[in-house]
Amino acid sequence: MRTHPGRFRSIGTGKARAVTLSIAVATLGAVATVTVVSGGGRNTAAAEVGLDDFVSIQNVAPNVVAVPTGANASTGVFTVDCGVNENGKFSSDNPVAQPGISHGAEHLHDFVGNLAITADTSDEALAASDTTCRNGDRSSYFWPVVRIDRSVRDQAAADPGPPAVACPQVTDRLPSIPSTAVVEVRRGLIALNEQIDEANSRLASSEGIDVDRNNEVLDWLRDRRAETLKQLANELGRHGARPTGMVSMVDCAVYYGSHAGHTGGAPTVSPLATPTVSCPGVRERLPVVPPQASAEVDRNLDLLDRQIAEANERLVTTAGQGGPNFIDNAILGPLRDKRFATLDRIEIAIGRNAARPTNLTQLAGCRLLGNPGGGSDADGGDSGGGADQGGEPAELPVPSGPNLELPGNTGEIVRPAQVLIEYRGNATSKVTPMPRFLRALTGDSKPISRGPANARNSWTCSGFEDRLSDKYPICPDGSQVLRVHDFPGCWDGKNIDSENHRSHLSFPDAATGACPTGFVAIPQLRITIAYDIPQDVQVNGQYLLDSFPEEDHNPFSDHNDFINVNSEKQMRKIAKCINIGRSCR
Repeated sequence: MRTHPGRFRSIGTGKARAVTLSIAVATLGAVATVTVVSGGGRNTAAAEVGLDDFVSIQNVAPNVVAVPTGANASTGVFTVDCGVNENGKFSSDNPVAQPGISHGAEHLHDFVGNLAITADTSDEALAASDTTCRNGDRSSYFWPVVRIDRSVRDQAAADPGPPAVACPQVTDRLPSIPSTAVVEVRRGLIALNEQIDEANSRLASSEGIDVDRNNEVLDWLRDRRAETLKQLANELGRHGARPTGMVSMVDCAVYYGSHAGHTGGAPTVSPLATPTVSCPGVRERLPVVPPQASAEVDRNLDLLDRQIAEANERLVTTAGQGGPNFIDNAILGPLRDKRFATLDRIEIAIGRNAARPTNLTQLAGCRLLGNPGGGSDADGGDSGGGADQGGEPAELPVPSGPNLELPGNTGEIVRPAQVLIEYRGNATSKVTPMPRFLRALTGDSKPISRGPANARNSWTCSGFEDRLSDKYPICPDGSQVLRVHDFPGCWDGKNIDSENHRSHLSFPDAATGACPTGFVAIPQLRITIAYDIPQDVQVNGQYLLDSFPEEDHNPFSDHNDFINVNSEKQMRKIAKCINIGRSCR
């Protein structure tokens, strides 16, 4: 028998919209752990999204199974209101799965929460950012947009082109390199490039999208990058501060040649796009730094990162303000002045114990990526030097046109009607506060090119929350299309990220709700996104999820990403609320 546990509704208007929700999964109330039986999704590429990718939600059997709560269960829920992306912060970056690769997702994300975040933003800059969340939560929550595309989609499937790996650019995350470590560090950076070359050689014989070959090569590359990056961190640690966050630089991705960029000239970027600041890289242009200057140089390198993040935040909060020269005068000009002063301090610090460099201040000017018709700097640009360029694709496409389109991702963006962010408990134990800067993802953006092992059912309709589908739902009249994303609720107790961005976290046991041995329960994040999509669009199969081009809008490629930037005090408050069984905001 179908239950009707509730329906989204909004209260009030304006930027900070309160959201109430009596939704539960299969009337489970505060039960935290559910099991979803998956239909497996579409595991092969098709010529186009067809009606086979859509299903009437009334024809989907209930499949959300409750896990009974034990005596020590944590049954509370803490709700956060971060809005529905009223600021229009759209980006094709993925700072969790593709850190350091601009536009690495090749599809557009809605971002709520942290206003400064890009693929390159440091943890320190995230912590200093403003936020759209009403309670001051500076976390970043982001997911692929949904579009309505009424065009006929009956073209033959295109050859995806040759595969190639892309990896995060390591030099952007290194501290200054002391003279005593420079030989070993350069040897390590060369090894990273050689590993990428070997991986591409192994991919060269692939025909079409070869899941097994992709996974074999990426696993091989991950193992070797992990060892090399560990050696780099250890070497730097022997001569100064050991760099943190290197594990986030391990994982690489396969991109396909026919998706490398736009054709037909420079893209026209919509005024709705959120541009980001691009500044010349400084770390790879530094001379050998005397040990006596390393600490001061590193402090100023971190300051350069924060200055860029502040400029990116300003681009969001001042969108639409001023005239054609506003960005130059109010954002890029002041940024250039701040960078000049900081770079001058780096030159002075080095010059106290070695020959003073004379070219660093030339790197002060920056430009925009995704420039909406103003704000550029002739001195700016992406860095071109350094021993390791990470294998990053040279020209990944930038969202363009009035609908912020990307190759294969076209049509009008559907803004969410509501977004509900909940931190929930565990069926068998109390929760431990999650660590600050924890990275988490759920679902899989590449079930076709990497296999469906991590993909999850996420689609349903309001009033039918007792079932989740791997297909786009067709909802009854008056019912909203919903995406329900449950994140892993168990943590290894040590790491904020891992080599594959997954193994530091785990989902609870499907039958008992308990965390695996060696893991502890943390507040389990659930994000529910509601859309008002016209009935005829649903019936005609004309709404689609943005995806990597080779994933062809597969509904089973739905995913969601999160970086926890809650303060430790706030996270303790969240855990306490959950552990005592309350509903809090």
